[in-house]
This record gives sequence, C-alpha cells and structure tokens, in this order.
Amino acid sequence: MTEEFVTTRDGVQIYYKDWGPKDAQPIVFHHGWPLSSDDWDAQMLYFVEKGYRVVAHDRRGHGRSTQVSDGHDMAHYAADVAAVIDHLDLKKTIHIGHSTGGGEAVAYVANQGKGRAAKLIMLASVPPIMVKSASNPGGTPIEVFDDFRAQLAANRAKFYVAVASGPFYGFNRPGAAFDQAVVDNWWRQGMMGGAKPHYDGIKAFSETDFTEDLKKIDIPTLIMQGSDDQVVPIDDASKLSAKLVKGSELKIYDGYPHGFMTIHADVVNPDMLAFIQK
Repeated sequence: MTEEFVTTRDGVQIYYKDWGPKDAQPIVFHHGWPLSSDDWDAQMLYFVEKGYRVVAHDRRGHGRSTQVSDGHDMAHYAADVAAVIDHLDLKKTIHIGHSTGGGEAVAYVANQGKGRAAKLIMLASVPPIMVKSASNPGGTPIEVFDDFRAQLAANRAKFYVAVASGPFYGFNRPGAAFDQAVVDNWWRQGMMGGAKPHYDGIKAFSETDFTEDLKKIDIPTLIMQGSDDQVVPIDDASKLSAKLVKGSELKIYDGYPHGFMTIHADVVNPDMLAFIQK
C-alpha cells in the first residue's frame, strides 16, 4: 500500500494512491470536480478486498497535487493520467470516472490508452458536452457556469457547503436522508485544492466537447447515472454518450442523485464488479 507523487512533463507533482497486489488487474479511478482521490474511498476499499490493484490520483490543482497556475484543461488532465499509468507501467487497466473524472477517463482512453485500457465505466459523467449551444440545445446554459465561477470567487467555502448539502447528493429533495458527514467530507476535499485550478476547471468540465473521443472508444464501456441528477442532466449526458460509444451499456438508477456512488455504494459497487468480471 503506497501513496506517492509523479512529476509530469511540465513539472507538476501529481499525488496518487496505489493499493493491492502489484500483479493484479489495475482499476484506475478518476474523481469529480472539485474533489480528490479520497472521493473513491468506498470503491477502492471494496475492489482491493476483491483482489484488484486500485490506483487513484488527485487531479492537478486538486487534493494533494500541486496547486499549479496553468494547465487546467482536459488535454493536461489526460496527460497527467498517462504520467501516472506510465510511471506504474499499468496494463489491462479498467478506468472508472465520475462526473469531470468521466470526461478525463474518456479523454485518456480515446487518445492515450490504446494497448493499455481494457474497460471503461462512466458514472454521471460530463460527456458529450455540458454547455448549451445551437448544436447542443439540451445543454446547460453558460449562465449557470458563470454563476458557479462568481460564487466560487466570492466565497468558495460557502459555495462548496451549498453544493454538497444540496444538489450533489440530492439532500435538497423532500424526504432525503441528509448526511452531515458526507457533506463535511465533500467540503474537506474541495477546500484542499486550489481556487484557481477549480475556477479554471469549470470551463474544462462544461465546455469540452468529447463527441469525437467517445466515437473512438472501442473497449467495453458501462455508462451509469441516476435519473435525478441535478448537476449533470442525464438526457444530455449519459443517454447521448451511450449512443456515441459503440456497444456500450447504459444503466439508469431511478431517483439517484449525482454523487450516487458514495451514498449508494452498496448498489453501485456490485454492479461495477459484475461488469468488470464479464
């Protein structure tokens, strides 16, 4: 069980965890915005107990990685993943990405994962593209993301409390089982990262067009999302991605929120395991 850093070509130190047998099949986890590899605790503990090697990194500017000023875009994010995977010489990798991390995983698998990536799982992921435009009429208006930026710049700590205690886990829904510890952990992870990387990251997750990357993917892919996702609307995300990735499977969870793999790990983890073991 190790936790280490790898230095990228542009000098950024990327923190990563590497647990489990070194000769086991590796599962690589890609976290959401503005979190860290800690967001995968429930999955990493589950899969390492199943005999897998589990690896997760903190995206540049997030968690324990360098709070660098620049490079907060999907091309750099994917290159940073490649740096970790090449450093560890991982083969037959299974990639699991949530939200922004789903976009990162798609960018890596499509452009740098040839010969190394074996399977892909996208959870409530941002592809094909989030922002609304003439070619993406079902998208989220740019004003929503401008408001994210304004709130982050004005009072990041307050904004992160609002996201975690509201739409992210569906805790704003009537009858929801509010969990303060989950909110606190989300906030803790968010505040570990840098304000500028998080600010710039909003553009990366909302305006990157993954359409062509999705078309390139030729490995077994499972696309999962909750029907009550208030952060990444399912009709403009998973349902469209499933049409673009050849032979992909789409699994929709009725009423589940954006952060469903945390509060419904008991359901989601076995479903992912079943797909991996196929």
